[in-house]
Amino acid sequence: MTSTSTPPPGLTRFNALQESAAFAALHEACASTSWAKRLLAARPYASAEDLYAASDAAMADLTETDLAEAMAGHPPIGRPKPGDPTSAREQRGMAGASDALKAEMLELNLAYQEKFGHVFLICATGRTGEQMRDAVKERIGNTPAEEREIVRTELGKINRIRLARLVEEDA
Repeated sequence: MTSTSTPPPGLTRFNALQESAAFAALHEACASTSWAKRLLAARPYASAEDLYAASDAAMADLTETDLAEAMAGHPPIGRPKPGDPTSAREQRGMAGASDALKAEMLELNLAYQEKFGHVFLICATGRTGEQMRDAVKERIGNTPAEEREIVRTELGKINRIRLARLVEEDA
């Protein structure tokens, strides 16, 4: 579905970027190379919704290897990458958490990673530390196949938030 309104300034700029710069911007949003290449190949986008739809379609088609690559770009909940404002902003709900909650999340993250072989991934934007803790407690009982599909959905949400920031920014 294509919009007839004027695209946001960031989308116009993204459409006009040289391929290497556009790839870098996409790779910053999601560490999956195949996802970034697929979105890059579909430029130019007439609207932000077209970009989001392309992102969702690319996410749905990621292989297990592609998903692993995408997840590798995410730090554990409660431990944002030092010097990474995106990861700190997205995990803001853990910033004011008590030491006890942070310690509990560390233990849960380690148990989750031991079971599934990757970090616990959740769209943390707008969630409290307690909500994230409750989610990992609930999801640790999933099968690997169930968890892989939940991770795919959560990555899709994260990608949409990051793409929205990319296309809405003025400069």
